[in-house]
Amino acid sequence: MSVQKKIFHGNVSLVIGIIFLILMFGLTILEQIWLPYSPESVDMSQTCLRPSLEHWFGTDQLGRDLFSRIVSGAKYSLVIGFGGVGFAALIGTTIGMVSGFYGGRISTFLMRLMDIMLSIPSILLAITFVAAFGKGLVNTILAVGIVAIPDYARLVRGMALSIKEQDYVQAGRMIGCSDMRLLLFYIFPGMVPTLVVRCTLGVATAILEGASLGFLGLGVQPPLAEWGDMLGKSKDYIFQAPHTLLFPGLALTILILAVNMLGDGLNETIKKHR
Repeated sequence: MSVQKKIFHGNVSLVIGIIFLILMFGLTILEQIWLPYSPESVDMSQTCLRPSLEHWFGTDQLGRDLFSRIVSGAKYSLVIGFGGVGFAALIGTTIGMVSGFYGGRISTFLMRLMDIMLSIPSILLAITFVAAFGKGLVNTILAVGIVAIPDYARLVRGMALSIKEQDYVQAGRMIGCSDMRLLLFYIFPGMVPTLVVRCTLGVATAILEGASLGFLGLGVQPPLAEWGDMLGKSKDYIFQAPHTLLFPGLALTILILAVNMLGDGLNETIKKHR
């Protein structure tokens, strides 16, 4: 049996997660190729229309085609999720490696700073950041990333404390390797499998937090089609036009489940092949 077949054999979560994630990325490609309507085109004569052959998912309270807006909104959730986690993992990994490798006062200071951040609810910290620096896609990514930094810092610090005591790291120290070389080529590679799983699971949390900011009107701003913002703007029409909440909510749920299943599948694969 080939390596690829061994990885996917019996790992239903991994297969389903990859399939649905590919479909979500496919939506971003579809937007570049074809959309039935402009996602930002307002038509007040077509407000809150129910799903039909003309408008597959119906229209929202401003007469905009929901299918077009959901397809267009996929890229924002993906960018927020992967961008936020990438930023958090980069900063958090750096802090954790420095703290775990050097210890002492540096470690104490960095970890107390992380503890302070962890003591504040993540969504409240994200709201505070956006309120201070402004709304928009870039600040949403930064806000979502900043609140996740302590999780990666503490995880990496624990791994660094363990890995730096391994014989091969001590051997590298004895032959005169610099601290930077030890960190990058001896300690960091041992963290990669765990970090990959943690980052994958973290994407789902980042997407949800980005959608929460959008729901509160603090994330990606109109007229851009972001799923959280669509839910926030449609909540007053839950009885008049429930489809305006159903389809964005379903898209968000599918994306988060896909990422979670991908993370679970990767975790199972890594455990199986250790």
